[in-house]
Amino acid sequence: MRVLLVEDEKLIADAIKVSMVRDGYHVDWVEDANSAEEALVTSQFDLVLLDLGLPGRDGLSLLQWLRTKGRNEPVIILTAREAVENRIEGLDHGADDYLTKPFDMKEMLARARAQIRRSHGRSSPKLTHLDIEVDPAAHTVSQCAQAIELAPLAYQVLVLLLERKGRVVSKDDLAESLYGWEDGAESNTVEVYVSQIRRKISGNLIRTIRGVGYIIDKD
Repeated sequence: MRVLLVEDEKLIADAIKVSMVRDGYHVDWVEDANSAEEALVTSQFDLVLLDLGLPGRDGLSLLQWLRTKGRNEPVIILTAREAVENRIEGLDHGADDYLTKPFDMKEMLARARAQIRRSHGRSSPKLTHLDIEVDPAAHTVSQCAQAIELAPLAYQVLVLLLERKGRVVSKDDLAESLYGWEDGAESNTVEVYVSQIRRKISGNLIRTIRGVGYIIDKD
């Protein structure tokens, strides 16, 4: 899952990035609203973590821009503004959730999982497909109640395809979700992780749409 973090305080941003990367997310970090807008124009994100007190243009203006463009990425506001009026204003401008600094990282991760789950129209905290079950909170995969070990990035590919079950996901979209703006991914990296999932779980789970991408068909 790919997250855009919009936060101008480096220490806070570093702490959030460390926690989210450990939880299996890829985090792209920008320090101001204009850079965030450029990122949102060129890329898709599963979640936006948005500070309000940004230098120059504030976070609320970015949130307004995002919603007027019809973009539906879930947005969690992270701010030191404690007044109830500030929370109401943020929610009324289109935020999905609100955390006041300082906050507990485990709570932030739980809220992130909940918002991503809701954005995909899923009420259950677990992802299921036939006899396969994935628990994003525990980072576990099982088939017929038997634990399956996957490499961290193979696990992320499986989660991404299950979240988008019934839809074709391009190789480029998968790579971008795994690596964001980083340049380290080789061209065959996604195929390697798809092959591992097929070996460990089922060769029929992920279907290749030649020249387009991959899909897990609906049950």
